[in-house]
Amino acid sequence: MYGGVMATPTLLPLSDVSAEECCSLAAAPIEPAQAARSAAMFKALADPMRLRVLSHVAAQGCDAVCACDLTEGLGISQPTISHHLKKLVEAGLLTREQRGRWAHYTVVPEAFAQLRGLLEIG
Repeated sequence: MYGGVMATPTLLPLSDVSAEECCSLAAAPIEPAQAARSAAMFKALADPMRLRVLSHVAAQGCDAVCACDLTEGLGISQPTISHHLKKLVEAGLLTREQRGRWAHYTVVPEAFAQLRGLLEIG
């Protein structure tokens, strides 16, 4: 449930994939430490507002985004933005750099490469 409305998941069409091509999620089972790190990243991404915050930061490419620029675009308060940014930083998905009064955030491409590699099938 999101915002008082039951969200219906949208399923994407599956391509024709043979059983041989779809045999595992990764080359080998992941170690407990990697599983814990990946689960923390997925948990951070499981929040709809965090996905929106992340998409706003990622839309800037390699440029850092000031937290002050996110409140208006997302329509939420500064404390709420700060909370979500903190969770994304703790999960290793964003980095934070203090510049004077404001914090600036950038995406950690390696974190997404790790998640992409874990989810790759085939």
